[in-house]
Amino acid sequence: MTSTPKTPGVDIAAQITFAMRSMGLPPLPRNYALFYEAYIGSNPALTRKLAALGSQATQAELDVIAEEFFGHNSNRIIENAHSRMVSELDSLVRLLKQEQSSLETYNKLLDETSARINAKSSSSVDLLRNAIQILTLATGDTMARGEKTAESFNQRSQEMEAVRRELDEYKRIANTDSLTRLANRRAFDEKLAGLFSFPTNLAKAALILIDVDHFKRVNDTYGHPVGDKILATVAGVIRANAPREAFVARAGGEEFAVILEGSIDEDIHTMCERIRVNLEGTPFRNSRTGINYGPITASIGYSTAANCEDSSELYSRSDIALYCAKNAGRNCTREFESGMRKDFNKNWLIYKS
Repeated sequence: MTSTPKTPGVDIAAQITFAMRSMGLPPLPRNYALFYEAYIGSNPALTRKLAALGSQATQAELDVIAEEFFGHNSNRIIENAHSRMVSELDSLVRLLKQEQSSLETYNKLLDETSARINAKSSSSVDLLRNAIQILTLATGDTMARGEKTAESFNQRSQEMEAVRRELDEYKRIANTDSLTRLANRRAFDEKLAGLFSFPTNLAKAALILIDVDHFKRVNDTYGHPVGDKILATVAGVIRANAPREAFVARAGGEEFAVILEGSIDEDIHTMCERIRVNLEGTPFRNSRTGINYGPITASIGYSTAANCEDSSELYSRSDIALYCAKNAGRNCTREFESGMRKDFNKNWLIYKS
């Protein structure tokens, strides 16, 4: 389904870690991110550049590729945000200490004033005059400092809110597939795992996997730039025909995923068929040269989350259903049934032809 063959039963993270170790590369987060994108095939150009390095890639070469394709240094962004957050929090702590010191001084003045009022050595007029003068000055200074502290607090809070927005935007970019503008595999994995954090919602949850038929043939015939444009159009068709509240992602290569939660207004099978039929009817033609790249079709497999132990089982069921759709001749929709397991002897080449 992706442009890099997968080994059944082996965890993706384990395969990526093994690949990095084989090349003698340190298992740094930024290296893992590169190999992850290459493994799932979401960016063919990145995959080709990484493969071109061979088995003797240096860290400097990997960092150059990361800068080229990701357009940002995630470590630098996070480190800068962390430094700014620490600085703002440190400023808030200093403000709190200053405010505490100011209040302690004010309390001392109140105690002194109380002592003078209770002293029998001063006349009533002097007592009153001194008390009013001391309390007026002390109260005015304390209130002024309080207003300044409040203003500083607001400013620090705004700075921290700005940092939070920057981190949210970074996360949005990091979780978005640059080609299709859908959620990427990283976001998909998080969303799928999150389904099982709320077991009460599983009865109405479902996972739909959509794989473009014969896509390798498209890339081999017309080239990857044309293939990329086709994938972007396919993504638009899926998004337009899925429920607005559905989570739609590019799971890797030419495979897309739709996660449904809660009630939808129509049967899941009917929705899948709408996506399939609309995709088949979408023209894929170069308006300048007149070359017709279509028709483009897709096979669809889906499963509900009910009775699944975890996200891995839900994905496995939908993947088996997708395989059965491929094996049945493609361009069709299949719902997972338990009987599919006995006939499931997966031939990975079916996704490449």
